[in-house]
Amino acid sequence: MARLALLSVSNKTGLIDLARSLVEEFGFDIISSGGTAKALKDAGIPVTKVSDYTGSPEILGGRVKTLHPRIHGGILARRDVASDLTDLENNQIRPIDLVVVNLYPFESTIAKPGVTLAEAVEQIDIGGPAMLRASSKNFAHLTVLCDPAQYDEYLQELRQNNGVASLEFRQKAALKGFLHTASYDQAIASYLAGTQQHTVSGTELQSLRYGENPHQPAAWYQTGATPTGWAAAKKLQGKELSYNNLVDLEAARRIIAEFPDTPAATIIKHTNPCGTALGNTIVEAYQKAFNADSTSAFGGIVALNRPIDAATASELTKTFLECVVAPDCDAEAQKILAKKTNVRVLTLADLSSGPKTLVKQIAGGFLVQAADDILADTSKWQVVTERQPTADELAELLFAWKVCKHVKSNAIVVTSDRTTLGVGAGQMNRVGSAKIALEQAGDKAQGATLASDGFFPFDDTIKAAAAAGITAIVQPGGSLRDQDSIKAANELGLVMVLTGVRHFLH
Repeated sequence: MARLALLSVSNKTGLIDLARSLVEEFGFDIISSGGTAKALKDAGIPVTKVSDYTGSPEILGGRVKTLHPRIHGGILARRDVASDLTDLENNQIRPIDLVVVNLYPFESTIAKPGVTLAEAVEQIDIGGPAMLRASSKNFAHLTVLCDPAQYDEYLQELRQNNGVASLEFRQKAALKGFLHTASYDQAIASYLAGTQQHTVSGTELQSLRYGENPHQPAAWYQTGATPTGWAAAKKLQGKELSYNNLVDLEAARRIIAEFPDTPAATIIKHTNPCGTALGNTIVEAYQKAFNADSTSAFGGIVALNRPIDAATASELTKTFLECVVAPDCDAEAQKILAKKTNVRVLTLADLSSGPKTLVKQIAGGFLVQAADDILADTSKWQVVTERQPTADELAELLFAWKVCKHVKSNAIVVTSDRTTLGVGAGQMNRVGSAKIALEQAGDKAQGATLASDGFFPFDDTIKAAAAAGITAIVQPGGSLRDQDSIKAANELGLVMVLTGVRHFLH
């Protein structure tokens, strides 16, 4: 008797090619349900509907299709247990050798704006997870596939092993099945629990050589069933990504996401920007960002918000860089970058979308917070000095404020011409950060702008900034001694703007 495969998928990528190979090359019979059965029939592939096989119609509007002893008996039967085989024979149940199932699109449904609870609940799959768990449990006797990316590997297994998938492959596929259902259940639980409960699960994309240091084992995991973010990035060339590369790339993505409307470039070292700039073209933006601190740019991570062209690629090859990411990279640029074989070049079409919640582990638990994705709104800023900013000064203050948001606290950023001139990051006091940023800016601080991620409890930083040539300052305000800083700014002829929003980054 021919072997039996059960195909029931929401994501129909690769379905027809897989089914055709199963039938024509390996002689499988196929049973299927709902839209999958229709797709196979329309493609001319022989298929038996699950309802015809079980003798039970689909009911409750399709909510019950595969929950039947002829399905789960065929999946769970142990081929080396005589009583199981007897039960199959007595109940006219065929053993199922292959289960191909993926689940209703719950995550993509809840990601849609305005989705209702009722709409979300309808996308909670019941039969699919039951089949995945059953077939994963019984991997000793059958194969389960839950991802179209597995189809070609499975067919190769059959071709190389006389039509039988190896136990090693079946066990690996079973693990993927359990991880898939765990991730799915986690998404449902998190959605229904809201802020009352938070669970984290993922599927390992790859093991990494090590973590932050060589003695720390590390791995990269994908959350959700569909690759998004860095899991969806395409690596065009270069060595494997490291743990630190990925951490820095995410820091670069967060900064570049602040500037969707103008060509922008940022260069990251140890999660802090050593140069960020806007330009009329992407090559101009990169040149400005590089020249902001060419010493620190060596070995940096570059993010660009426009495709890499030949001119930009030529500039990128002039120094050693660890990684470059952009929405795209044209063919000529790829040829130029290929000369630097070790630099990792990635494309990520959507650099703006990031996680909505951030998780940090502590001893005995973890902390969860919403992402700091509030948009800067200059209409809500308060000018507290006698001197008012010009339109250009206000635009420069906004640029400085957006960059400062992504610098480790205490953060001070000095900018001019939409380019960072000095960055003071992660110091134990704000005066220390200001000293670093102002010294780095040097003579270029004349007429420049300064941003601080926190308020000034004393007027010392205001005076130091003015002495260096700073003419405009943006800070959140909120200190009991705000008036001291405002008074100093007025006496020194500075513009000072309070945002009312703080951006500490720890």
